[in-house]
Order: sequence, then C-alpha cells, then structure tokens
Amino acid sequence: MDASLPLSHPRLWIVATPLGNIGDISQRARDILASVDLILAEDTRRAERLLASLGLGRRPLLSFFDHNEEERLGGVLTKLREGQDIALISDAGTPLLADPGYRLVRACRREGIPVSPVPGPSAPVTALSAAGIPPLPYTFLGFLPREESARRALFATYPHGSLVFFERANRLVPSLALAYSVLGKREMVICRELTKVHEEFIVSRLENHQNLPSFLGELTVVIGPREEDVQTGEERVTALLREALLRGEKPRRSVQLVKESVTGWSSKALYSLLETIKNNS
Repeated sequence: MDASLPLSHPRLWIVATPLGNIGDISQRARDILASVDLILAEDTRRAERLLASLGLGRRPLLSFFDHNEEERLGGVLTKLREGQDIALISDAGTPLLADPGYRLVRACRREGIPVSPVPGPSAPVTALSAAGIPPLPYTFLGFLPREESARRALFATYPHGSLVFFERANRLVPSLALAYSVLGKREMVICRELTKVHEEFIVSRLENHQNLPSFLGELTVVIGPREEDVQTGEERVTALLREALLRGEKPRRSVQLVKESVTGWSSKALYSLLETIKNNS
C-alpha cells in the first residue's frame, strides 16, 4: 500500500473468505464487503450465499475468473480510476493463491492504484498447520498440471522441503504414484473438508498411496521432506545418548537405539557425538 495515501482513498481490496466455517470471517473482511462499491467473485452464486450468510443482503457483484480476467481487466481499472472501492474474493480462502487476480493486482500497481490485503483463511497454510509435517521450508504448487509429464517435471523441480498442493479426488492416486516415483518414500497427509463439519486429516506415507480410501471433490495434499533432510537437533540427540549411557548401554547399542529415534544422523555422526559426551564427562 502507498503510505502517502489514506485508507479512505479508493483501492482494490484482496479479501480472504472462509474455507467452510463462516465463523472464520474477520470483522474487517465483513466490514469491507459491506462497504465497497463492487465485489469481484469467481462464482457470483457462491458469493451471494456467502453474503447472505453474513447478513449483508444483495451487493453489487461481477464474475471474475481465469477465463475472463483479461476481458474484465480494463473495465475494473476504469471503475477504480473513477473512485470506486472494489473487493476481490475467491470461492474460498485467500485470493490469488491458485486463483485469478494477479494480473489485476499488477495492473493496479503499475497505475499507482492502492491494493490492500485483508488476510484470513488460506487452505495451504491451514493444512500445513495441522498436518504434523515439518513446515519449513515448504513450497505451494497450487493445482497440479493435467499432463503427466508436466506433473513429473514439477515434482522434480522441488526435491527438498515439504510440498503442498491441491488435487481432484479422481486424479489423486495417479498423482501420488507419480510423486512417489520422483520423490521416493515420504510422509504425507491428505486434508479434506477443511474447517467444515466432516474435516479429516488422513495421515499416511507416499509409498502407501494405493491404500488410501476413496474421496470426493478437491483435496489439499501435504508431502513431507526427504527424511534425511530433517535432522533432529543436537541437544535432543545428546540427551538421548546420555540417557542410554546412564542405563548402562554399551556404545554400539546406544548408537543403535538413538538412531532409531532420530532423523538425519548417521551412525558415524552419533559415534562422534558419543565420544564427545564421554570425553566431556
């Protein structure tokens, strides 16, 4: 946002809306949707239902989605130049994350039209926060490409860290099979119906993709990093080795037991740390 312009100056608002639970709408988001001159929405019927559930009644709406963004761009910019406040919302969550809008934001930035985000729900972050998968670093891939070669290339581009992406239920198993062939054995969590009544987190592993239950709709998938890339902290490993020594375990057995409880440590590294502990004792 241009710091020289007051918030009362006409602008484009990027408004996050609930993933499913209407209680997740922020008061600020509600106030902005109630006050703007126009709301851009991926699906105006969904937007009408959202506004009705918020008690906002009928508000000026304009459809704005992938296939008409370029067509609508000029008219929306004209309205902003004329002094209208406009809000952009997606079907659910934070706009622009796998949704249309970045061309409009870029055009506004070029013309000096203020753009202000109204943060809130986001499916990738919501899934990652409750998946129990190492969160940093992570890469959000959006919706996977339809072509197998493009999906394979995408997975190969990000071999490290956790991956978060959206996938349709009927393509889930083929996509996971492809991910396994590229990324190897990893933890994964399938997230469905986030924030809704039937919210579910299916904890599994990438190599077990054939054993998943059947799903409907769109899913959020979190794949963990390579296990060799996730190293247990030295403080924790030191404590475990000390405990093993205090129990009277021999060095070889101590290393064996600790290695089963930690990640990212070779036997050689554990022996070296064990020697340091013994020398310092």
